[in-house]
Amino acid sequence: MVDTVVAPAPAHERVARPPVAPGHAPRAPREAPLITGGKTAADVTRDVCGPIERGPRGLWWLAFTAAFSALALGVVSVAYQIEVGIGTWGLNRTVGWGFDITNFVFWVGIGHAGTLISAVLLLFRQKWRTSINRSAEAMTIFAVICAALFPLIHMGRPWLAYWVFPYPNLRGPLWVNFRSALLWDVFAIGTYFTISLVFWYVGLIPDLATVRDRAKGLRRRVFRLLSFGWTGSARTWSRYEMCCVLLAALATPLVVSVHSVVSTDFATSIVPGWHTTVFPPYFVIGAIFSGFAMVLTLMILARRAMGLEDYITHKHVGAMCKVLVFTGSVVGLAYMTELFMAWYSGNAYEQFAFANRMRGPFAWAYWIMFGCNVIVPQTLWNRRVRGSLAAVFVISILVNVGMWFERFVIIVTSLQRDFLPSSWSGYVPTLVELGALIGSFGLFFTAFLLFCRFLPMISMFEVKGVLEPSHERRRHDGGVE
Repeated sequence: MVDTVVAPAPAHERVARPPVAPGHAPRAPREAPLITGGKTAADVTRDVCGPIERGPRGLWWLAFTAAFSALALGVVSVAYQIEVGIGTWGLNRTVGWGFDITNFVFWVGIGHAGTLISAVLLLFRQKWRTSINRSAEAMTIFAVICAALFPLIHMGRPWLAYWVFPYPNLRGPLWVNFRSALLWDVFAIGTYFTISLVFWYVGLIPDLATVRDRAKGLRRRVFRLLSFGWTGSARTWSRYEMCCVLLAALATPLVVSVHSVVSTDFATSIVPGWHTTVFPPYFVIGAIFSGFAMVLTLMILARRAMGLEDYITHKHVGAMCKVLVFTGSVVGLAYMTELFMAWYSGNAYEQFAFANRMRGPFAWAYWIMFGCNVIVPQTLWNRRVRGSLAAVFVISILVNVGMWFERFVIIVTSLQRDFLPSSWSGYVPTLVELGALIGSFGLFFTAFLLFCRFLPMISMFEVKGVLEPSHERRRHDGGVE
């Protein structure tokens, strides 16, 4: 056997490497940790349970006061509308859907990011979801509640809401129309809300048991009841993890199905600007886009108000910004597709509908929509913009402004001028409609702030699963092993 002699590399190819300690393999370049501050499992429990045990900061009270005031304004507006009638709105014979259905579609879309983060990213084992999934799931529930209120308000007689359900009745052969997309909404959103609520609560159980073990008196009895006798045994954890995977698999198709069904409210009609097959994927990607923007808004606020800067880090914000760039680009492609298909179809009514959006009485709303949803998110390609929490916060708000105007433009401008010029009409929202819109945001933020105050808003057991080993933390902090 002949020994092989390897010649040394030329001087210009040699790279200086730090000396490697005996018994240690060379280390790969270190990525930024998901959780900063060198936290231990005990630190996670103490920090997440802190707002529940000692109460929130003053910033929380300021936000809660503003949110509750908006909610009170909404309650007064809706109560006045129910007392007087829907004539208090700016609707007319031409524009039969206005702020009410715009708000409904907007809030359904907001809830999509919660299902995506909690279910889809769980199936794909994405670790960056661990600090934000609990809040995103709660956001989904509150957004769906806000959405469900508007069809009831729109009925004018909300006490007759049970008429939309098929049930044995004394009205003879009169049944709901199962071929109507509006009825499909009832079943789709009801299923979505049920699965989201179960998934959120099941995910809470281990952390509720942790709070139970730290609480005393009445709070201990309440959390004992809520945690269903959780023991934390190996068998319990095994069944729990299997249950979460099954619920995630059930919830994942809802990301596509729910807003696709909502889009059929429009796509199955013959109204120019609505009758298009691009609406289901267009609505789904737009819902994810607006939902992630709302998650960013809430997380940036919550990390400051609840003192969770070490858990909701720049890495979490950066990951969500990348999703925002991708979905915003797809939304921009959908806008271009709509314009191209209107031109390519040769349909005069379809072409006029889009010309009216861009140059008609509500052109200002169209260009606000286009600027906020297409142009503004592209600034997130810049690393400095993604690294600035203030800039990301402003962008997330602008995206949600743009997505609300998207629903407004689709609904109002398509109805305002349709086939016959003799039936054209204007639309001006009234103070009652504006009050209901503000009140929906008040309800959403009030519910979310109460959730942050009384329940663990971060999944403690999942965060503990992505903590660095102790020797890695010591190296990161500059210590010696």
